Amino acid sequence: MSVVKINVLTVSAEMREELEQRFANRAGMVEAADGFEWFELLRPVEGTDRYMVYTRWRSEEDFQRWQSSRAFQSGHAQAAAEAGAQGHGHGQGHGPGQGHGHGQGPAASASEIWSFEVVQSASPKRD
Repeated sequence: MSVVKINVLTVSAEMREELEQRFANRAGMVEAADGFEWFELLRPVEGTDRYMVYTRWRSEEDFQRWQSSRAFQSGHAQAAAEAGAQGHGHGQGHGPGQGHGHGQGPAASASEIWSFEVVQSASPKRD
């Protein structure tokens, strides 16, 4: 049964572009992970300042393995180095209140992980 992990990031209006650029710079890092099924960065449209980082995994074990992998660590280190090259320091992870950031001060002011099991799904019918 697939699992979904949603990292909910509170991001101020002035940090939106920075957050999106940091994710764009890391594009392709997760796609090779065993058990990875899907990724989306969801930008808020109205009424909220919370981005959602949606990932779908074949199993909880696959997600945990990726999170402790060298690819995960090096992806965050690469983002930190790129932010440092732009004159920024490195944020300290994804814990509550720390946000998702690899620059001087996090791009997000808060972060929390939501976990779900996929019970039902649908895709478009193809003729």
